Amino acid sequence: MDMNIRGRKAIVCGASKGLGRACAEALAAEGVDVTIAARTPDAIEQAAKDIAKATGAKVTPVAADVTTEAGRKALLAACPSPDILVNNAGGPPAGDFRTWDRDTWIAALDANMLSAIELIRATVDPMIERKWGRIVNITSHMVKQPVGFLGLSNGARAGLTGFVSGLSRDVAGGGVTINNMLPGAFDTDRLKTNQDKVAKMRGQESAAVREGFRQSIPAQRFGTPDEFGATCAFLCSQHAGYITGQNILLDGGTYPGLM
Repeated sequence: MDMNIRGRKAIVCGASKGLGRACAEALAAEGVDVTIAARTPDAIEQAAKDIAKATGAKVTPVAADVTTEAGRKALLAACPSPDILVNNAGGPPAGDFRTWDRDTWIAALDANMLSAIELIRATVDPMIERKWGRIVNITSHMVKQPVGFLGLSNGARAGLTGFVSGLSRDVAGGGVTINNMLPGAFDTDRLKTNQDKVAKMRGQESAAVREGFRQSIPAQRFGTPDEFGATCAFLCSQHAGYITGQNILLDGGTYPGLM
């Protein structure tokens, strides 16, 4: 399927690896000019080279921490009028909420809620003026099925979800859609890190914990970044203009609820 977005301009955050990179690759494969951001210069520059080589698209790397005002300014300077914005940030650390002070909470909110809102604020009105825009926020399946040791992520991402629910309806008439993607267990470095932490908490081997996680998924496997990126590209496509304000759950059937 041709997504009909060739020539569009996109910003993808947290795109040096994992799900962010997969989204950038999928958009680039559709002929989108992609500006990708991450904090580590070497990693984001290498990702840009790899994506450009694989797709032939124009890929601009920006080494920036988008949780800071300076980082967001640098990113928007590189791509001042994006048609597509993909917000993504690594999740905050797991742990016991009793050990989290105010600074820890603020850092989580900055990374997983407020930075996304600031980038939306900077880009949504120009999208409305052009009568076309796509905003996708990568959050987590924990928004629908929270677990205690990921409380920082639960709280910050749920806050962003609530904000998007209201805003998406306000801007839909301007041709702009805003949706959230809620990944479950995808085979990324983040998943391995969390499984290692769970193994340590339980006093088990990481391999045993990983296998337990896998068996708990009805699909009996972890998701792949490529299939996540393909879903993102569809939500950013011309064909998805009637989908907005939604939380798209990609978890292999893990969530047991009806809604």
